Amino acid sequence: MSMSSEEKQVTYGDVFPVSSELGSKSIAPRDAAIMQSAESIALGHVPRGGPASLMQSAAAQNERIGVVAPHDITDEGVTVSQAEVGGTRIVSESVGGEIVAQYIYPSEAGGDEERASRYPTTGVQEEAVTVGEALEAVALKPAGEKPIEQSDAAAIQAAEARATGRGEVVSGGVGAEAQRADSINARTDDKTTLGDVLRDATSKLVDDKAVKKEDAEGVVGAEIRNKPDLTTHPGGVAASITTASDLNVF
Repeated sequence: MSMSSEEKQVTYGDVFPVSSELGSKSIAPRDAAIMQSAESIALGHVPRGGPASLMQSAAAQNERIGVVAPHDITDEGVTVSQAEVGGTRIVSESVGGEIVAQYIYPSEAGGDEERASRYPTTGVQEEAVTVGEALEAVALKPAGEKPIEQSDAAAIQAAEARATGRGEVVSGGVGAEAQRADSINARTDDKTTLGDVLRDATSKLVDDKAVKKEDAEGVVGAEIRNKPDLTTHPGGVAASITTASDLNVF
């Protein structure tokens, strides 16, 4: 018996006008999570009906019918870049080097401070995504509704240590707040979420820095060491820091 359309795997070619071998590859969960993190960092939100949204739906179907596993990823590469062209800000989203969406904004809309807040810079700009910006991006995603657990607190503390260069938890900092939230969440039904703690993460850091590959590796290690299944949470702290390191160019 043949499968119904709802049961068929969804490929990149089904969702986007792409060519080459990419079109025949199944959309995997980690591809969708990376695109979601990248959109959150570059755009300040995840557009409804945009690439990340479409990829999440496709990946969920592919996982449901068993053609991909929860942590599968393709080797094509998912990126979001931005550039200033003639007074216009262009944000491009690509998979495997092929552009699947573009967003255009007038550069003069709002002052410099407002633009920096709404549109954190990515790797193609002179500046790069900072640890604070990557943490704040978590609050903009579905992962922001996740109650904080020990693995989240450990990842946040590791990220803060990377940003500040300090080896200890900073009193009154975002890491200390996350640790308190984890302790309280274990004793109450009124849970503090990642979004509650990370929404203003940059202002809670005594110092900040652009995310590098080694920073991402340290945060990933901290998160998985505190999870029984040794995995990172999709769209969570480690995932967002990793995406920021992928977007940055050094």
